[in-house]
Amino acid sequence: MLKHVSAPAHSFTQVPNEIIRHPRLSPEAKTLLLWQLSLPTGVDVSLSETAKRAGIKKTAFTRAKRELMAEGYVHEWRRQGFAGRWATRQLVSNTPLAAEQAAEEAAAASGRPPAAPEPAVGEPTPRAVGRPQENTGENTPPPPHHPLAERGAQALALVTRGERRLRLSSRDVRALAPLVAEWLQRGASLREIRDELTSGLPDQVRSARGLLRNRLLRKMPDPAPEPTPAPSPLRACAGGCGRMIRPTAHETQCRDCRYELATAVPHDDASGAVAATRRGVAAIREALTPFAPGL
Repeated sequence: MLKHVSAPAHSFTQVPNEIIRHPRLSPEAKTLLLWQLSLPTGVDVSLSETAKRAGIKKTAFTRAKRELMAEGYVHEWRRQGFAGRWATRQLVSNTPLAAEQAAEEAAAASGRPPAAPEPAVGEPTPRAVGRPQENTGENTPPPPHHPLAERGAQALALVTRGERRLRLSSRDVRALAPLVAEWLQRGASLREIRDELTSGLPDQVRSARGLLRNRLLRKMPDPAPEPTPAPSPLRACAGGCGRMIRPTAHETQCRDCRYELATAVPHDDASGAVAATRRGVAAIREALTPFAPGL
């Protein structure tokens, strides 16, 4: 293989070979990244606008952007301005950056943390009239809040730490945190979450966020069972027999004492009707005893 290479004197971009030979980046992702890196300093062009200029279609752009974020070449943050409008800040780098590194670089470039919100007048609202905007991923609303979302984000960071195939951006962590929080709420331990999310990973992960979301939803543990009520405490039978009973409702006497009380002959029973009834019940119990000893 013969090659002839002339070093350009101007208008060139230094690109690591790792990007050109990256096995998990599609041609559209590489084109999008190289186009961004070739822009002069100070030129602010969004990824979606770059895709339009490069002739990358909507579906291919969405996939390419997801790949670049999964590999750490693109990071973005949403913030709210003074007028209440939500905007997206994006960072593109020629080397993979972890979420913390990207946040530090963005803060150093702008002089403030990328996730710091400004005073606002409300949540973002959809357009009232006009043509709907294309869903490029840059106008996605924040994920719903979960009471354990912060713990879920911390757990997810610990689980994926050190696993290059599961590298996540800060936005990915925020999006997946409610699902991890639900695992925690259902009683899953950190070890169980790690085993379910990291075991049997493919050699190449095209979208760490998509893979983890699929596993978090598909392997979600069942809700923790409701605690069974504690049994009522033992108490002495109020009938005076000396037995201990465990009431199931509001009874205060054992079964035998209740029976004796129900069949007792009153002093004024001159007709003997109650006594006859008592004898009849006793005869029935005696006749059924061989078939039902506990009766």
